[in-house]
Amino acid sequence: MKKTSKSKDRIDHNNDLRAEYRFDYKKAKPNRFASRAAKAPLVVMLDSDVSKVFRTPDSVNAALRALIKAVPSAKKPRKALVSSKRG
Repeated sequence: MKKTSKSKDRIDHNNDLRAEYRFDYKKAKPNRFASRAAKAPLVVMLDSDVSKVFRTPDSVNAALRALIKAVPSAKKPRKALVSSKRG
């Protein structure tokens, strides 16, 4: 059986990585798309059988809100913890 050698066309990407990278954060700019992402709705993928029943985002939201009201909650929703020093 003949031994095959590595192809010359094959690129070893591991050799391109440095052990450490240093970035100059003084040149960094704010993300101009951050405000859009904060306003954008959350995207959820529905299975095809579910999407046949719920054709619009409003119908999905209405069904989920009805489910939330119908299911008794065992616990109250957690509030954000605020650390305050009392003294």
